[in-house]
Amino acid sequence: MMAVTMNDVARAAGVSLKTVSNVLNDYEFIRPATKKRVQDAIAELGYEANLTARSLRSGKTRMLGLVLSDLSAPYYAELASRLMKAASRRGYRVLVEQSDAVAEAEINALQGPFRQLTDGLLFTPLMIDAETIAGRQGRKPLVLLGEHILDPRFDLVTMKNEEAAAALTAHLVAAGRRRIAVIGAHPEESAGSAGLRLNGYRAALEQAGVPFDPALIAPCEWRRDNGAAAVAGLLDSGVQFDAVFGLNDVLALGAMHELLIRGVRVPADVAVAGFDDIDEARFASPSLTTVSPGMEEIAERSIGLLLDRIEGREESGEGVHVEAGFSLQVRESAP
Repeated sequence: MMAVTMNDVARAAGVSLKTVSNVLNDYEFIRPATKKRVQDAIAELGYEANLTARSLRSGKTRMLGLVLSDLSAPYYAELASRLMKAASRRGYRVLVEQSDAVAEAEINALQGPFRQLTDGLLFTPLMIDAETIAGRQGRKPLVLLGEHILDPRFDLVTMKNEEAAAALTAHLVAAGRRRIAVIGAHPEESAGSAGLRLNGYRAALEQAGVPFDPALIAPCEWRRDNGAAAVAGLLDSGVQFDAVFGLNDVLALGAMHELLIRGVRVPADVAVAGFDDIDEARFASPSLTTVSPGMEEIAERSIGLLLDRIEGREESGEGVHVEAGFSLQVRESAP
């Protein structure tokens, strides 16, 4: 029995070969009735797409790689979802790899089988440096996400960490808060998110004439339990504070939980604010004031830039750097 071809499917469905291809590639903008006709013909004829043969012919898999450090982190999970939708609208699928912030895993994602399966890579490096990436990135396009590596050789899509943190701090100061604790600082870090957000906080204090007090800075990793523990440490040490700025939302939510079980009223006694505007921020009680860092724009711009490279629309040898806009989401925890 002869193998069923895409031409057979097109004839049975009464559509063009291109339409069958669009359905197989999951393009979003296809009329539901047309899509159903093609899918019915595929089922009836028993057609199986030979992705390997198709990629050998075209040199393209229509797959993109995405490497994130921790998919259990709400920001990364929401970003991955938006990236997948943005790619799907353009006829691409996304393969996701978790690096666990391990250097070897990041290197393997750059040059291992994962890279061969994909036409281009969206990458959030945390452990390896620019020279390692430059030496191992190969010829396929690569777009960096985040701010751990700012290098003119690489395409980069990021957020306005410093300006956004300054705007949030200025909001707290304008509401009369003068002793603003920061949780989630990474003292050794200057280029990454924590360092940039702390810089923004300090700049806003200076602008407002509020003295910086190192006793208000609580270093910790960005997890909810650490947010709670950091606030517990501040309360137990007797450091006076009237606001908490969690450098991401899960830290702020952990901090708010600890304050509430300790009988500290939010926001009457202590205002709480975060950064990222994850879905949970709106539904916390009280709802969380935070920075919305333009996640939708980050997803659209990074997918758009990567596909411009893959499809030859962006040919500049220099890295393209994009900063998404941000907005303050003022809610009950810090009105």
